[in-house]
Amino acid sequence: MVALNLPAFAHKTKQVEGKPYIFDLLRRKYVRLSPEEWVRQHLINLLLTHYAYPKALIRTEGGVVLNQTQKRTDIVVFDRQGQPYLVVECKAPHVSLTQSVFDQIGRYNHVHRAPYLVVSNGLVHYCCCINHETADVRFLDDFPMFA
Repeated sequence: MVALNLPAFAHKTKQVEGKPYIFDLLRRKYVRLSPEEWVRQHLINLLLTHYAYPKALIRTEGGVVLNQTQKRTDIVVFDRQGQPYLVVECKAPHVSLTQSVFDQIGRYNHVHRAPYLVVSNGLVHYCCCINHETADVRFLDDFPMFA
């Protein structure tokens, strides 16, 4: 896998029938290692170790129904009251973070209504804060610490 613009961590990988797998820090099992999963696991590690997000409040590959279609959010972090706090959309490093990626996470957040959104391909990261009352969007220089 390619080096990312995220802190390295002691990840575990293995081969199953000639295919690479990585140990998922949250689900506590090996999952198929794709370029997007490589980014997701690095972002999970970042949220846990650098921003103090509790494991118990992070969900990966969570389902969301959007226009009667089942979709999956890459990462959703909940606050201590169980409300969505941060939604993360991960892309593979070779995928450009275009307007369509921002539109995708915006559609997911139409359901979740989280105050923070993150989009990353492991090389470039964007984080924004959304005021749902005023529809004001403000890009941040860093991810929010868990409160």
